[in-house]
Amino acid sequence: MSPPTAMPRGRALVLGARGGIGSEITRQLLQAGWRVRVLCRSPSIAGTDASEIDWRQGDALRANDVLQAAQDCDVIVHAVNPPGYRRWQAQVLPMIDHTIAAARAVGATILLPGTVYNFGPETFPLVAEHAAQHPRTSFGSIRRELEDRLEAAAAQGVRSIVVRCGDFFGPQAGNNWFSQALIKPGRSVRTILSPGTPGIGHSWAYLPDVAATMMALLRVRAELPAHARFHMKGHWDPDGRHMTETIRRIAMQHGQTARVRRFPWWLLGLLAPFHETLRNTWRMRYLWRQPLQLDNQRLCQTLGQEPHTAWDLAVETSLRGQGCLPLASA
Repeated sequence: MSPPTAMPRGRALVLGARGGIGSEITRQLLQAGWRVRVLCRSPSIAGTDASEIDWRQGDALRANDVLQAAQDCDVIVHAVNPPGYRRWQAQVLPMIDHTIAAARAVGATILLPGTVYNFGPETFPLVAEHAAQHPRTSFGSIRRELEDRLEAAAAQGVRSIVVRCGDFFGPQAGNNWFSQALIKPGRSVRTILSPGTPGIGHSWAYLPDVAATMMALLRVRAELPAHARFHMKGHWDPDGRHMTETIRRIAMQHGQTARVRRFPWWLLGLLAPFHETLRNTWRMRYLWRQPLQLDNQRLCQTLGQEPHTAWDLAVETSLRGQGCLPLASA
């Protein structure tokens, strides 16, 4: 089999550019020489030279805003989600419908960060792309419907790539477990909360690796099926303790004494009926109680290998980027 042919760089529209994966894919697109357009209510991405970006003020919930921003674009990165699991029922599917309509109108490929919410425990512990999607929560059902709409759109000529991975971590704080539970961005590491069940493995995904994987798939997108799904192995924590212990060890190397404590799921359960974000986080706790590892065989067959940063380097860079360690000396 001959290697895939790399496609030329083009113009990409990024939706959700202020989120974790959105900001990282924006950075890597710019580094690779792509022209990047961002649709955003208020233009600003930390660590990115705003002058390099074609900013368009607008809202992914407005179909015409997305359509106008997508003009002349080859790729639409759909990395937008309601923050804190709020109003998913009202917003997630309309936003993907707007992206699909815009991609159809301009002939763009949709690039989507997938979630593991789509799968129920019957598919665990090793989940491949073809595994049946029987979600256990309303959020998983919404994400399954989102991907179903992408698959249906492929029959109408709309191309899409879904890259699914474990829980995000990286130098930028965002809506993820690493920065919202395990540590506190901007502070020394004193207490590390561990949401996992002892002895149960867990999948993590380093954001720069996720974006690098997406970039590699974009380069060969012409060779892919109209609707292509890929799973990343990412960083596998075999016993649910490796991530927290790595954070603790690296913090100690920088003179910080940290202790690991169990995440207070019991308290979350008490508060869940009164707070939407906590309630929906509570419903997802099964993902921490059983091992879920993603099978990256298809990805490796397509790319040759999965982009992968060494575990300690990824964790230390994440802690440093989030202000928990001193900046590296020049």
